[in-house]
Amino acid sequence: MLMWLAVSLGVAFGSALLPLISVEIFLIGLVTREPGLPWLALGAVIAVGQVAGKLVYYYAARGSFHLPKFLHRKPKTGGSERFALRTKRIRAWFARITERCERHPHWMVGTYGVSALVGVPPFMATTVMAGLVRMNLTVFVSAGLLGRFIRFSVLAAAPALFAGWRF
Repeated sequence: MLMWLAVSLGVAFGSALLPLISVEIFLIGLVTREPGLPWLALGAVIAVGQVAGKLVYYYAARGSFHLPKFLHRKPKTGGSERFALRTKRIRAWFARITERCERHPHWMVGTYGVSALVGVPPFMATTVMAGLVRMNLTVFVSAGLLGRFIRFSVLAAAPALFAGWRF
């Protein structure tokens, strides 16, 4: 059991850093293969791994440290005017959202908490936004852990709920 919890922690941390890894699919596959694992423990371990991994992006957005060069976008040379106009609009929209979050910190806490629970808006985006607006670290970790714990505990319990159903 401890081995699977340690593996789950690692996968959760990795999926927080590299969004190409789906911790949800891993979790459902794991509890389907190993139905005896405690779903509350899995929910807690994966929540801790996810929030710990997202702290990297939170601190990077705050400017506390800089990401390695290979993670930076390279400026494009040339390109079309339409693309330049579109990215200008996106940057302006992002600046307006950031400014609103700074003026209304409770709005950001609610958005981040909902994102941690249901994944909409994307958890990665709200993590970066939380860092940009300098959300309190305790609030960031607490809201993230609570939302992620509920999300992954429900997912871990779900296969057991549907195991006896006949279709």
